[in-house]
Amino acid sequence: MHSPNQTQSQTRGRPVQLNPKKLLLTKWTAVKVIAKQKHFLVSRVLQPDDLSLPITEIEMEAVYSGNKQIIAWRELQDAERWKQGWL
Repeated sequence: MHSPNQTQSQTRGRPVQLNPKKLLLTKWTAVKVIAKQKHFLVSRVLQPDDLSLPITEIEMEAVYSGNKQIIAWRELQDAERWKQGWL
């Protein structure tokens, strides 16, 4: 069995594996505060007009203020910007 420190060090530097179709209502913490907001929720997965194209964008909603912003879902893979869950 691996210790938590070993597992954490093995995943450091690699992008988080995410499936855009499963991001709806997932919780995220911004590493750097964005407009005085830290906790966000994926409120919508934006489907392209042509359904044969891949999903590229999601709508993030700030939990406290309800402000919404659209970002590329791949930005959530950047561990220097986002952490999964509310920390």
